[in-house]
Amino acid sequence: MKQLTLATVGFERYAKTTRRAVFLAEMEQVVPWPALCRVIDPVYPKAGNGRPPIGVERMLRIYFLQQWFNLSDPAVEEALYDSAAMRGFVGIDLGREPVPDETTVCRFRHLLEANDLGRRLFDEVQRHLAAKGLKVATGTIVDATIINAPSSTKNANKARDPEMHQTKKGNQWYFGMKAHLGVDSRSKLIHAVAATPANTADSTVLPDLLHGQETRVWGDQAYRHRGVADEIERAKNRTKSKIRARVEHSIGVIKRVFGFAKVRYRGLNKNTHRLLVTCALANLFIARRHLLRRSAA
Repeated sequence: MKQLTLATVGFERYAKTTRRAVFLAEMEQVVPWPALCRVIDPVYPKAGNGRPPIGVERMLRIYFLQQWFNLSDPAVEEALYDSAAMRGFVGIDLGREPVPDETTVCRFRHLLEANDLGRRLFDEVQRHLAAKGLKVATGTIVDATIINAPSSTKNANKARDPEMHQTKKGNQWYFGMKAHLGVDSRSKLIHAVAATPANTADSTVLPDLLHGQETRVWGDQAYRHRGVADEIERAKNRTKSKIRARVEHSIGVIKRVFGFAKVRYRGLNKNTHRLLVTCALANLFIARRHLLRRSAA
């Protein structure tokens, strides 16, 4: 282990463990770093005659910080200079080296997108969770949520993103994409992900959200009935509502905990990639207590 420099070892007399530091300590333990790095290694630049590339795990840690804290490429560079907890998580000692700049961060993100590694990272997390005893059961909850996109035309192209669309929900119009999720009814883990323009009918995506071994499927139609519901029907709907509420927990992690309520990039492919990675990280977050208990046993 390298000896820490004075840039890392502070002289503060008082300190407090922040929620950010607690969160990062938990993620340090539950993320399967070697397995995820193996997914990226085949396409990651190798050392040659020039300056050696930054380690893949370090870049992956920075990329995950972007998803967890909803940071752009320049914002994550700034955050790493500003936050000792983030630098400790990534393994950066400012006494020895600078933070990777935003261009390096951007290139890494483009590498993942160009090689469509979002799906493979999501699948690898699924395998990891199954190996830890969190296997998909026979009940699936399907739901969709709108991820907003800028509707303004005040940009270089003088136009809205052509791959995003508007849709009406209730009396409100929305512009963006729709994230479709298949969630395990027992564990709340996301096992299927799809992204479409916001005006896509949910029913057309349903086959992509099922793993094929279901005995029960819950969707929005569970709330629909004709006429006035009698007490039996109302009781059935209350039961269905309690089950369907579990999918709201998964969506809440994505949109409220990780802040993915608005797209950051133009085009459906880039935002689908981000959605897949965010869902993988949401699963690790949801399963973290189970995983931490197993690691402590």
